[in-house]
Parts: sequence; structure tokens; C-alpha cells
Amino acid sequence: MKAKYSLILLALLSLSSCNDWLREDGPMTNRVEDYFTSAETAIQVVNAAYVPLMWEYQNTYYSEFFIGDILSDDSLKGGQNTKDMSASYDLENFRAISNNEIVLQYYRAQYQGVARANLALEQIAKMEVDEDLTQPLKDRLLGEAYFLRAYYYFKLVRLYGGVPLVTEPIYSAGNWKQPRASVDEVYTRILDDLGSAESKLINRSAMGAEDLGRATKGAAQAMLLKANLYYADYLRNNGRDAGQYYEQAKRWGGTFLQDQASEYSLCSSYADNFTLEGENGPESIFEVQYMSEGMSDYGEGNGFSRGTFATILLRSRSSAFSAVGWGFNHPTQNLIDEYEAGDHRLSACIYTPSAEQVVNEVEEFYLGNPNLCVKRSIMQGADYMVLEDSHDSRSPINMIAIRLADVYLLYAEAALRCADQAEAKNYLEKVRARARGSEDILPAFPNYKVPDYSNAYALHQLQDNADDLMMAIRHERRVELAMESHRWYDLCRWGIVAEVMTAYAESESEEVRAHISPFVKGKHELLPIPVEEVRLGGIEQNPNY
Repeated sequence: MKAKYSLILLALLSLSSCNDWLREDGPMTNRVEDYFTSAETAIQVVNAAYVPLMWEYQNTYYSEFFIGDILSDDSLKGGQNTKDMSASYDLENFRAISNNEIVLQYYRAQYQGVARANLALEQIAKMEVDEDLTQPLKDRLLGEAYFLRAYYYFKLVRLYGGVPLVTEPIYSAGNWKQPRASVDEVYTRILDDLGSAESKLINRSAMGAEDLGRATKGAAQAMLLKANLYYADYLRNNGRDAGQYYEQAKRWGGTFLQDQASEYSLCSSYADNFTLEGENGPESIFEVQYMSEGMSDYGEGNGFSRGTFATILLRSRSSAFSAVGWGFNHPTQNLIDEYEAGDHRLSACIYTPSAEQVVNEVEEFYLGNPNLCVKRSIMQGADYMVLEDSHDSRSPINMIAIRLADVYLLYAEAALRCADQAEAKNYLEKVRARARGSEDILPAFPNYKVPDYSNAYALHQLQDNADDLMMAIRHERRVELAMESHRWYDLCRWGIVAEVMTAYAESESEEVRAHISPFVKGKHELLPIPVEEVRLGGIEQNPNY
């Protein structure tokens, strides 16, 4: 039988060889490989994989703060009134359903990034090394593509849970329907990709000025810390053994701190992180790059701007600040109350206009809240006057995705989970020491009080034990990273989001409470899978949506 099948196989191979001419491409036929012929092409394709990180508008605005800040206890939606951007209003108040436009556009933008990274990984791997596409350049470009694919999937899994896991370009209509992968499978892919990225990328100091903003070895190591910590928290929240991944988080944090010691440092002034002059500064590990855009593309959608909408979205609606914005993302009084006395980080993050600066209270107060987000609004100076842009709806200010203080606090958390309280205290103190400066404020752990979310925000005097050290780290993450779109994800991964959001709602004004629907545990930790994706792809919806 084996001899018979061998003869048949030989005959089929011979027939295939004789008829190759029948399958030759006709004239004007383009193949994807034909495009990948030079180092410049490889660079351009990887550049294209970065672009969806910049996207913020497609039928609605979906900047990161519409989720990371506004869903949490850190801010209220803002805008002209409650009807302004109804998709954000529904998300903020736990009323969103699966046809929510922010839910859809955010989801699709990440998959555009995945698709572009997949193409780069497939085709650059096949390219021959030459005098232009050197082996180090080829490795670096592949490392960037691995990093970006992992980063896009990280953004997806922490918001939607398990999602379709696409790791190759889709060239056929028959392949576009993909099943949902499990959270475990998505995190496994993220960690594998980040490992591949870390082995191929170079340090920031080895990059030329023209490559500033690209993913680096330091960024991959920081993300290996962060992704391992997130996955460990997911396992712990689901009653599973998380020890291995907490240990991996601590290991990668230690690797970063050792390998990148000369690459990054905390800015001497906290506020310097959030100025145009401070972009890609000593503390910045990875940030989304924007540039000034002198013309409006309002309503054009994804891919039509190199500037950010965030600045005009965040700026006050008052004409008293020299340039009128749209007034979104109002920091809550609850967040303001979290800051300790004398903490200068508050004024670098939040500004409350004076009565003289309020021109139209109906539009500038959102549900009684007048507070403004300073970060990325380019409000500067003692009077918080705004910096004029070349076009008021296209700002050049970058979005910091990872900075050193974030890494220090993530590492402190991982160390604490691994029972290394000394290391956790050390890196918590580094962040507090920078905020303290030379003043007699912000004492070292445990000599201060933090709000207790489980006790109606009553101030809790910290004690020198593991539970209170975790409370201190959580407090520090809130005030250090306030309005940088981390808060919602922190609450969810810590497993305390239901407790905190319920306590927050009870602490709010009657006017705000009238709009908030109850947080449903087991549902609202995730966003719904967009109904269009459920219908088109036949994938399963998240629970209770």
C-alpha cells in the first residue's frame, strides 16, 4: 500500500510540474511580496503599524481618556451637557450596550494595528539581508512589529476579555471570520511577542534622533513587567494560581531596572513630563507621537491627521483662557480629595477655574463640576493660559503610554506580591521622594493616611504591613498617574472596581448620582464586544450584555 501511494504521489508531482504554466500570474497581477524589495519599504510598513495608536476619531471620538479616566472615579465626561457625546455618557454611567460607538471604534482601531503588524512580521521575515536592510535593522524592525502587535492585543484583552487572535495577514474572504480566543491564549501570545521584541530591539540611546519614539528594548521590558502583572491579577481574581506570573513580573521589572538604569530617570520636576518641551524626555519609555497639523480634517475619520484631538477636547469651554476648547474629562472632587496636603502634583494635573474665568456656567460646569484636566491641554503658566496651536483642533502634544514612575510603582506591586516588602517600599519611596522634593511633605510609608475605599473613603492610618503597603501603592498610582488613563484598568485588575465605583457613586453629589446606574459585578469589568463584530464574525458576546 505504501508503494502504491508513493507512485500516485510521484504522478501528481509530475503533473503539477508539467502544468505550472497554467498557474502563472497574468499581466497586471500584483503580489504582496513584490512590494517588499527594499529597506525603505520595510521601514514604511512598520511605520504604518504605529499609526493606529494615534487614531482618536471615527464617527465618534474615542481618545484613551474616554475609557481610562471617565469610566473610573477620576473624572466625569464633561462636554457641553450630558447629551454631548452620548456614547461616552452611556459608558460613564454603566448604561452602554453593544452598539456603543466608542466600543466599536476603539475595538476596530486596535485590529487595524494588529493587521499592519502581522503584514510587517510576515513579509520582513522573508526579505534578504543586503547593504541597506542589514541584519541589525531587520531584527529591529521585526522587534518593533512584535512589540506593536503585543501592545494592541494588550489594549484589547484588558477591555474586552478574550478576543479573536489573528497572527497572520488575512488575504482570503474565507478566513476573515475568526473565533474568540481565551484570555489565557491572548496573554500567552502577548508575552511571547514581547519576549521576541525584547530580544530584537535596541536601547533608546542606540537610536538616532530621527527614530525617537520607536519601541525600544526598555519599552519591551517594561511591558513584560506590566503584562505579566496584569495576567497574574487576572488569574488571582479568578481563583487561580498566579505566583508564576507575579514572579515573572518582578523578574522583568528587575531586568528593566538593571539594564535601563542609564537610559531613563525621573524628571526633576513632575510637571515637565506634560509639556511640549518635555516630550520623549528622560522619564518617557514609550509615548504615542503627534505633530502639529496646520489644517482641519474634522469628520474625515481615522488616518487623516497627524495631530491629536485630545488638547481641544480637554480644554475649557471658557474664552477666558485665550483659546476655547470642548470641555471634556472633568476631574472629580473625589480625585482631588485623594491628594495629600501640599502635593504639587495636584496643580500639575487639575485646575479649578476662578469665578472670573467662568464665562458661561451652564456649559463650563458639568453636573456642577467645573474642574479642568491640565495634562495634554497645554495650559501653562501661573494663569493657565493655553498655548496656541497651528490649528486649534490639531495638537502636537504626545500621549505618554509608559513612563518611569509607572514602572517603579508596577515593580513595587510585583515585589510586594512576591513578599519582597523592602523592595516594594524602596520603589514606592522613589516616586514619593520626587513629588516631595526638598519640602517637608509626603512622609515616607507608613507615616501618612490614605482613603479607605471599603469604608466610605474614611482616612486610614497606614501600618507597616503588606495589606497597608498595597493600599499605599494604590493611592500613589492614583495621584501620580492621575488623568493619564490608567485608573480604570488598575481598578479592574486589582479586583476592587465594583467596591470602589459603588463607594464613589455614594460619595458624589445628588446631581451626579441621578445619572449613574448601578455597577453590575461580573458584567461591567469588561466592555461588550461590538454588536457589529458579533453579527459579522459570529463570536460570543461578553456576559450579561
